Amino acid sequence: MQDDLEFLVPALLQSSPVVAIGELCGSRASGTAGRYSDWDFRVSTQDFAALAPQLPGLVRPLDPLVEQWDRLSDEACYMLIVGGPTKIDLIFADVPHEHEPPWVVDASTLSGIDDHLWDWVLWLASKIDAGKDSLVEAELAAMHDHLLAPMGVPAPTTSLRDVVEQYIAARDMCAQRFRLVVDRRVENEVVPIVQAVCGRLPKNTPT
Repeated sequence: MQDDLEFLVPALLQSSPVVAIGELCGSRASGTAGRYSDWDFRVSTQDFAALAPQLPGLVRPLDPLVEQWDRLSDEACYMLIVGGPTKIDLIFADVPHEHEPPWVVDASTLSGIDDHLWDWVLWLASKIDAGKDSLVEAELAAMHDHLLAPMGVPAPTTSLRDVVEQYIAARDMCAQRFRLVVDRRVENEVVPIVQAVCGRLPKNTPT
């Protein structure tokens, strides 16, 4: 599917009458993408309020494993992970967005936390692969504050591999406490990417 995304995503978006532009931007457009880089699309609309609830239906042909609004973006950004795994961001640069507070962990939010974590991890794996170590260190600190600390993970780490190991253990404890069954499809897609750039997780890490 990756080879078709440049044309498929704009075509899906522009099937809505309120979408003016849907076009590739970022590293994929400039030809500087790495092997795990995400696909960024700039979206312009005459009516964001009307378009926002349409997005799940518009992107359904992509069969996303994850779809959610970015909680920490300066502009509205609808984030997807599709099989591969491949991260897709639909960026509404003209629609400002206020950063949201750290997650509150309970039975109703655990699934959203899981989606957010794996989206963030997949993006960071691409930055590690590109050698952007300072960015990764800063983002891991932000990830701890926003997502891991609320789950009881005690201290930030500079290793994405350690983050994944600690998160899985904490999430599975939460799922057991809340009597929830974890959907591991996106985890099973993203963990091999982490292992490719950071080394394999310990054999006793659930996946």
